[in-house]
Amino acid sequence: MILAAASSFHQPAAPSVTIPEIVIGSLLALLGLRSLVKWLRTEFLAESWREQVLYALHVSARVGLWFAFAGFFFGQALVANPARLGWYILVPIGLAGGQPVTGVVRGEGM
Repeated sequence: MILAAASSFHQPAAPSVTIPEIVIGSLLALLGLRSLVKWLRTEFLAESWREQVLYALHVSARVGLWFAFAGFFFGQALVANPARLGWYILVPIGLAGGQPVTGVVRGEGM
């Protein structure tokens, strides 16, 4: 029986890439691209710069939420220690909170 000699090079273990997270992240990123295209095609005639800014924030929050969820799944799949990404939950919470606020301020209601 031949035993393999231990390598003197101590390489870290490769992060385990899981396929379901990559697939879900890719689907969410595609939905984000679809949402972006949809909102870029929507015409909005703003009467003031304030309305223009609120509309841009509203659309950015709606589209960004898809990409934030995609980023969450990619982070779970590709980062060696996903527990260090606990702060990332604030990104989708902030984007989700921005949608109704900008909608109400613009006068759309809920």
